[in-house]
Amino acid sequence: MKYRDLRELILNSRSSRTFFLSLPAEIQCRLHEYNDYVHSAADLHSAVDALRTFDRQTALGGWPRPW
Repeated sequence: MKYRDLRELILNSRSSRTFFLSLPAEIQCRLHEYNDYVHSAADLHSAVDALRTFDRQTALGGWPRPW
């Protein structure tokens, strides 16, 4: 099911809310930056995967974290 944004998704989907709350607080906060682009559970999982990939690449490259 599609929702208007991340906020609406986690308010109305129990499984998405459970997944979201299982994430570290840092990831939760960063996900809120993409609020308008997350409309489904699949979008939520993809956004988390993208953030984790970015974090791994940043660490491997030895670059400073931008946040």
